Amino acid sequence: MATKTDDFAPFPVKDQLPGVEFCVSSSPNWPEGIVLGFQHYVVMLGTTVIIPSILVPLMGGGDVEKAEVINTVLFVSGINTLLQSLFGSRLPVVMGASYAYVIPALYITFSYRFTYYLHPHLRFEETMRAIQGALIIASIIHMIMGFFGLWRILVRFLTPLSAAPLVILTAIGLVAFAFPQLARCIEIGLPALIILIILSQYLPHLFKCKRSICEQFAVLFTIAIVWAYAEILTAAGAYDKRPDNTQLSCRTDRSGLISASPWVRIPYPLQWGRPSFHASDAFAMMAATYVAIVETTGSFIAASRFGSATHIPPSVLSRGIGWQGIGVLLGGLFGTATGSTALVENTGLLGLTKVGSRRVVQIAAGFMIFFSIFGKFGAVLASIPLPIFAALYCVLFAYVASAGLGLLQFCNINSFRTKFILGFSIFIGLSVAQYFTEYLFISGRGPVHTRTSAFNVIMQVIFSSAATVGIMAAFFLDCTHSYGHASVRRDSGRHWWEKFRVYHTDTRTEEFYALPYNLNRFFPSF
Repeated sequence: MATKTDDFAPFPVKDQLPGVEFCVSSSPNWPEGIVLGFQHYVVMLGTTVIIPSILVPLMGGGDVEKAEVINTVLFVSGINTLLQSLFGSRLPVVMGASYAYVIPALYITFSYRFTYYLHPHLRFEETMRAIQGALIIASIIHMIMGFFGLWRILVRFLTPLSAAPLVILTAIGLVAFAFPQLARCIEIGLPALIILIILSQYLPHLFKCKRSICEQFAVLFTIAIVWAYAEILTAAGAYDKRPDNTQLSCRTDRSGLISASPWVRIPYPLQWGRPSFHASDAFAMMAATYVAIVETTGSFIAASRFGSATHIPPSVLSRGIGWQGIGVLLGGLFGTATGSTALVENTGLLGLTKVGSRRVVQIAAGFMIFFSIFGKFGAVLASIPLPIFAALYCVLFAYVASAGLGLLQFCNINSFRTKFILGFSIFIGLSVAQYFTEYLFISGRGPVHTRTSAFNVIMQVIFSSAATVGIMAAFFLDCTHSYGHASVRRDSGRHWWEKFRVYHTDTRTEEFYALPYNLNRFFPSF
């Protein structure tokens, strides 16, 4: 007699995410890959424009300086993305500007020593040189953490339980840049969000096609439709008598980038002059480097899932962090005013498109470099209203958060130890970061206000990052709570990742993470 099948059997645990169209080591055809790469380029423009738009005016720069810094960020991001995908983690991640460096950059910008410069452009150059010097010093610490294996030692103790809050908070910690920014122009942002959800989630099932164009290119279609709609509203005079903040968010002709951008300009090292070095600036920037390392680790883990690769080995992750440090060094040399990180929105795009191909991201890097040199063309796309990008973030950040939730399949979620560590680390990460951020905006200074201003900034940078606070809590609790108990190892999922702790233990690792041109002979992974 046949055994009755249990229809309610749990889903099996998957080391590699199923349902992905192209994994890390496979590639779509060239026409499709070029369009997908262009889509990655467009998605990263939001962060690329926002950070210089915040910093440059406060540094004393105008539209010309802002356009030059944006093009520099694009150029360096393209180089960093190529280096990361070729020699670093080998994952399909886009390396771009990091919000973690904004607070130290503002600390340097508002330094008393720059008040003596009355000419705005001169003050901009002097401030930029100070930020460059701090980035260069911080990059050394970054590279030591990666290339000398210090970060590898730490992440070897990561389990699926402690990694889940890290990945979740890497995305959820950026909620301030999603719907709150969308709501600055609700008549543009909300339609963009609705159209993106319809195109990517509903139309593919209605048409019943195996590989839906709407699903893979939903972001481009959404931007094209809503951007045209915003152009019509602007041309019709819908915002002519509205407040300045509304016009800045909604109009398509207020960025000032198109007129300020040169037709052709190649960014080059030390274009703002020789960097200046100050100890307090460097220490503040080192704190941002630590936060960027943590958040990039979360993006790497999510990208490995969406690229249908096996879990990233600690040695490869540390190698990627080392190359990220080189990216921070390049940012300091070229003058980007910020360091680099693996952009969360582009990692989420891997999940939306189900295309985790390394080649697609390398094509996107080519677009970054091209449009950074031919600034007028790039400025047209960079002038897309920011609420449209915020609408995209609502979906893309959610995909990254879901990658963190997916790690719980390796854990015993019925364990009260698991429930406490997971719930507490996520809650305390969000709560502490919210407290530090609100305190800064309300009072103009952080809750830590000792006589040493650099220490105050260090505390503000670290505890304003939900992912950093969350992983510190989860890592500590996972390593100490019920230590030595027989069930802890299985409850936290450590046994599932045991085979990935050493590079050569799992035979699949070589396929996804081996260096090209047989460079593993010279740069082995341990």
